Amino acid sequence: MNLDRPIAPDPYETLPPVPSFTLTSADVANGEPMDAEFAHDSVGGANRSPQLSWSGFPAETQSFVVTCFDPDAPTASGFWHWVLIDVPASVTELDRGVATESIDGAVAMRNDYGSQGYGGAAPPAGDRAHRYLFAVHALDVPRLDLGPDTPPAQVGFNLTFHTLARAVIRPTYQVKE
Repeated sequence: MNLDRPIAPDPYETLPPVPSFTLTSADVANGEPMDAEFAHDSVGGANRSPQLSWSGFPAETQSFVVTCFDPDAPTASGFWHWVLIDVPASVTELDRGVATESIDGAVAMRNDYGSQGYGGAAPPAGDRAHRYLFAVHALDVPRLDLGPDTPPAQVGFNLTFHTLARAVIRPTYQVKE
């Protein structure tokens, strides 16, 4: 891998600013390496999503979208690992390894692996540690009304117009050579 390539910008720093709220996890932390449990099975991981919980979002929140994005993937567009839309406003926690069908009304969108649901970290072996941006977006609408095969970029486009606030945790993952 070319370790001399520039570090990609944090995509949330380039979007219009929105207020933040609190996002915590028993499993991942800002700037800290993730356990292999949250890595893709292609790199020996268990491919489980981490536990996430949030609070302090705006009172007018009508739903949430949960995403995981790797801006450091060796592509021009990063890599979407998880896009979960239409999470009811009453849901403020996702258990480790959550099954999407257990969240009433939520829709697991196609990730960049081409499957629905969470797809764990899998940076190229020997590459520097990648950042995984787990974000919860508080929305001003109860549903985005998008089909499960909607590309993540199109979901992101819709988020731009409906996000009231956003919370992000940025753990890392690296596969040694």
